[in-house]
Amino acid sequence: MSIAHRFGREGYAVALVSRSDTRHAGYLASLAEAGAEASAFVADVRDRERLLAVLGDITERHGGIDLVYYGPGVMDLDARPRSITETDAAGVQEAMSWVYPAIDVVGHVLPGMTERGGGGFLFAGGLSAVLPMPALGGLAISSAALRNYALTLHAALADQGMYAGALIIGGLVERGDIYQLVKSQPAAFGDAGDRTLNPDDLADAAWELYSKRDRAEATFSAFG
Repeated sequence: MSIAHRFGREGYAVALVSRSDTRHAGYLASLAEAGAEASAFVADVRDRERLLAVLGDITERHGGIDLVYYGPGVMDLDARPRSITETDAAGVQEAMSWVYPAIDVVGHVLPGMTERGGGGFLFAGGLSAVLPMPALGGLAISSAALRNYALTLHAALADQGMYAGALIIGGLVERGDIYQLVKSQPAAFGDAGDRTLNPDDLADAAWELYSKRDRAEATFSAFG
């Protein structure tokens, strides 16, 4: 939502995509109050047919898609990844299932951007993409894959008037679901202390990446 508000302030119409519409009313009210035009759609990004249909609906409603922010959230807050030493091929395939939709989104949206001569993509991933974090197992592999895809796409689009970039995020994002879970169970997770990140800062960085286009990624770490 910080990303939605930040780009809404810059005059973008916002199309939200969530796995359910449970929170859409609140999201839309918040954006409307801030003066941003917004709409909301339901799709699980791992349902390829539904995802592409929703992208088509967004394109029809708004006349095109100028920017994609891809940062799907965790499905099961209580699920813990296996360590890299316990990760098997099936576990990696499961983790990679979050990367493949990013490629589908680009394949669907990029032709329109190319025709209009502008646009961009921002991909959010974890710190394990650049820092070995064995406890995250398959998620570390998929994070690295998503980052590599973003950087490679950046190189491919740089001379075509379009942009791709990555936000590498390490730490509890304040106001998010995982943050709320950790804060509610100090006995299980310990005191989060100052190991948190302000989502508004991440949104500002996303806007800076996209607007300045002088680098391909920004890294945020609450671990020093």
